[in-house]
Amino acid sequence: MLKNLDYSKILFLDIETVPLAYNFNELDDRSKILWDKKTKYIQEKEEENAEGVYPKAGIYAEFGKVICISVGFILQKNGEEQIRVKSFSADSEPILLQDFADLLNSHYNSDQFMLCAHNGKEFDIPFLARRFLINGLKLPHLLNVAGKKPWEIKQIDTMELWKFGDFKHYTSLDLLTHIFNIPTPKDDIDGSQVAKVYYEDSDLERIIKYCEKDVVATIQLLRKYRGEKLINEEFILST
Repeated sequence: MLKNLDYSKILFLDIETVPLAYNFNELDDRSKILWDKKTKYIQEKEEENAEGVYPKAGIYAEFGKVICISVGFILQKNGEEQIRVKSFSADSEPILLQDFADLLNSHYNSDQFMLCAHNGKEFDIPFLARRFLINGLKLPHLLNVAGKKPWEIKQIDTMELWKFGDFKHYTSLDLLTHIFNIPTPKDDIDGSQVAKVYYEDSDLERIIKYCEKDVVATIQLLRKYRGEKLINEEFILST
């Protein structure tokens, strides 16, 4: 599969999400009850109550929202491969999702195209699809995978590729870029800090930079899997 990939047909992506409400006590009573039920296992495992595990709300599509989608693609220009990165971000999730849908519908609207993300099959792509439906938006073709057979789903997951059939462990993008000697900008923030940066600092630009960094890292990681040279930083452009 990796040998025959056509980069011109792949859209790389990463998303950043936050809880719908920053603090547990901001939830209405019904939402508090449902959050408690949803997270019983985590509460028992971490010996915390519903409020104690609430910082994890951003990873659940029922209790979180998307604040940034960064996408990247590889193109050839003047004989050199280049990475182009673009981000969609907004406080209004419906606007953000529709802008992303417009990109997919206009340029990636058939089965010849594929989405690629790190842990995308377990997180980014299902989270996006669920938030589209919750917001009453039509699913773009590449996100509309319900009922499809596994081999019909046009997705590449760099974490899944690293498993080689092993389903027991999560391997972070940060770890893989380290062991493959993929240079990445020093982290300004990590995933656990995104909600604070968004709600307390109102610094969406900082989150965008973090999200774009992960898109570039995912592209470079896939190139390492294919035994290819990395794309130099001078050929990585944000639009």
